[in-house]
Amino acid sequence: QVQLVESGGGLVQAGGSLRLSCAASGRTFSIYTMGWFRQAPGKEREFVATISRSGAITYGSESVKGRFTISRDNAKNTVYLQMNSLKPEDTAVYYCAADRSLITATMSQAGVDYWGKGILVTVSS
Repeated sequence: QVQLVESGGGLVQAGGSLRLSCAASGRTFSIYTMGWFRQAPGKEREFVATISRSGAITYGSESVKGRFTISRDNAKNTVYLQMNSLKPEDTAVYYCAADRSLITATMSQAGVDYWGKGILVTVSS
C-alpha cells in the first residue's frame, strides 16, 4: 500500500510560479512511475506529466510543455511539479499518481495504482 500526499498548492497570479510536492509512504517508491493529473471545474481529469522510475525520462502534455517540469527524489520518496508562467486555465485540483507499469508518453488513468487526494491550484487573472 502506498499513500500519496500532495502539498504546495494555493492561489497565485497569472504569470507566477508554484511547486507542488507529492510525498509517498513506503519503501518502494522507486519502483513506481509517477505522474500528475489535474481536474478543472466542470471538466474531466486530464494527464499533466509523468516521470520514469529513475527520473531519467519525462513526458508532459502539450498544454504544459515548456512551462511545467516534473522531477523526483527517490531518496526522499517525493515527486515534484514545478509550474511556471501559470495561466488562469491551469486552475484545477492537481492529483499525484503512482503506476507500477513502465513509463509511457501519456500516463493512463486506468493503469494508476494509487492516487493522492488532490490539491487545489488557483490562478487569478
